[in-house]
Order: sequence, then C-alpha cells, then structure tokens
Amino acid sequence: MALIEADQVIFEEVSGVRKMILNRPKKLNAINYEMLRRLYEKSRAYENDPMVKLVILKANGKVFCCGGDLTSAYTFINLGHWSFGASYYRKQFSLDYFLATYKKPLLALLDGSVMGGGVGISIHSTFRIVTENTSFAMPEVLIGLFPDVGASYFLSRLPGFFGEYVGLTGARLNGAEMLACGLGTHFVPSKNLKPLENALENMVASLGSPSVASLSMIINKFAQEVNVKSDSIYLRLDMINQCFNGKSCEEILSSLEHLATQVQEKWVHDAIKSMKSANPLGLKICLRMIREGRSRNIEQCLEAEYIAISHVLRRTFSNNFYEGSRAMLIDKDKKPKWVPSTLEGVSEEMVTRCLSESFNEDDDWLPLQLSLKTNRTDVVASKL
Repeated sequence: MALIEADQVIFEEVSGVRKMILNRPKKLNAINYEMLRRLYEKSRAYENDPMVKLVILKANGKVFCCGGDLTSAYTFINLGHWSFGASYYRKQFSLDYFLATYKKPLLALLDGSVMGGGVGISIHSTFRIVTENTSFAMPEVLIGLFPDVGASYFLSRLPGFFGEYVGLTGARLNGAEMLACGLGTHFVPSKNLKPLENALENMVASLGSPSVASLSMIINKFAQEVNVKSDSIYLRLDMINQCFNGKSCEEILSSLEHLATQVQEKWVHDAIKSMKSANPLGLKICLRMIREGRSRNIEQCLEAEYIAISHVLRRTFSNNFYEGSRAMLIDKDKKPKWVPSTLEGVSEEMVTRCLSESFNEDDDWLPLQLSLKTNRTDVVASKL
C-alpha cells in the first residue's frame, strides 16, 4: 500500500483501488477549499487512469463530514469580499457534479454523521454504505442558508414529499431510514467495514475490472437487512405527505399546526419548532428549489442553487447567512435575527429574484462552469 499524501485528505492506493479519506477529525471533517481542490484533482486523475477500477470515499474519526467549513468561510468573506465565498461554492458544486457523473464505480462509507457538503460529495456514489452510526441531515435553513450541493435534485426524488420534510426542518435520519428512503444503498455494521474493504480490494486484484454487479455481490455478503424503528419518522410518510404537499411554506406550517391538535407525536412539534426558528427566506427558496428540481437534472439543479447562493452571499435581500453563521457558529447565542423575520414577509417576487441570474449586474459574479462530460443523469436518478 502506497501512502500518497498525509494531509487534510489522505489518498491511498491498493492495487486497482483508490481511497480518498477525509482527515480533519478534530474539525468533524468540515470541508475547506483546499480539501475540495485536492478531492477534485485526485478524482479526475483516478477517472482517467485505466489502472483504477474502484474509488472509495471514507473519513477518519467518528464523523464522516459535518459539511462545509462555514466558520472559516464566514471569517474569510468578512475579511475580504462576498465573491470569495462564491469561489468556494463554485469549487464545491464542480466537485459534486463531477462525482455525480463519475464514470467509475464509487463507494462511500458513511460511518458517522453526514451533512451538507459531505452529502454533496457522497450522495451520487454507486454504493452508499450506511451503518448503525450514520446520521444524515441538511440543516442549512437553520443557519441562514438553504439546502444546496444538489439537494434540489436528490431531495426532490425521495418518496412522496419526504424531501420537503427533510429540507424544511433539517431533520436527522439514521442509517436504517436512509436505506428505507433510498439515500443509502446498503447497511453494513461498522465493525464489518474494514473486512468489506479488504474483500473489495481482493476482488479488484483478482478480477482486474469487476463489474458493478460483481462489486454488489461482495457488498451483499457483508450487508444486513434492517427495519426502521416503530417510532421512525419514515413510517409517518402518509402524515408527512398530507402536510408537506402544501403549495407554500405557510400552508405547510398551518397543516402541521392543525395536525398537532389531532395527534400527539413528537415529530410534528419538532417540525413546527424547526420551521418557526429557521430562516424564512431560506425556507421559501428551499421549497421552490425542491419543487422545480423534480423536473431538472443534476447539472440544472446545481446551476440554479449556485445563482441562489450567490444572491445570499452578496446580501441581495438580507444578511441572513452572516447573521445565521454569527448566531449558530461564531457567538453561538442561538438567537439569529432573520430579515425578513416571518414567512409572510418573504414575497414570491423576492424568491424569484434570488433564483434569477444577475451576472451582468456585478463584475465579481462569475458563472458556474461545470465540466462537460458524458451525461449520466439517467443513471444518477435511478440510484434514488
């Protein structure tokens, strides 16, 4: 085994297998710009290397990835210009798109919490292995943003209106729930991950170019069938559909409040509390994005999200990203002052403006340019 680089991302070679290992455990493997750059560089090299047959994405520590390094981004932008933040998101979205359209088998070992940017780099993997330690969330609306990194694509493809529920409330899902709704492909106990890796390495060494079906057969030997618990939110899908099929965030919240008078279920009250404490503008952008994302491919979703995130960073309507980062990540007083402060204060015109290109209005606003390659959006869609 050759160790290529011991840094914030470690790259390992084992026969025809390449491993990309997030290595910032003390920072919960939060992804910074340099990590994005190295991951993009190596993933491109691996895709073009005929000797590489399988790429594994994993992490050191108890957390797979808590998301992007927003604390550093907040500081970086405040010391400079909003376009510095846009540069980070261009790199993140470019990597997300490249991995979503990857031409070689990609396996993500999601052993621990996976959120935000960590979801973006792993959700389109051929195999998404979850464990008893896995926890999934897209909590961006709670910190002044909205679910991005392609969330309008993968959340919009979850059963019923489950994607709206996950995006608008920042709810956490465990490994069994991820498997049930399609975010995960296999459940493997954490103790069996290393034996699984060894078995895959041996197969690649012996077969040279194993098919996806052959790789799947090996994974199935270690995978277990699991059922969601009786109190799982996923077993409440009918109630979720009744509430989250609303045409607006106000209608969804009203449906939840009405349901709270009929049933005594913790998830209902948690959803209400989350939506009422979240960034109103981010909630409405999230809902519009998911609804429109159902008819878009991954490239179109990322392009739309980049336009919206740029408006947020340049404070087109509010300071919510910076206020949310201050309250939740910097000062940690947990009391952000959103502007507008209510859902009713966010007009549809504001949301539409946040989704409209304004490149000609600001010389520092550079468009997102995703690398052109063979489109695999039909394959990507089938995974979810």
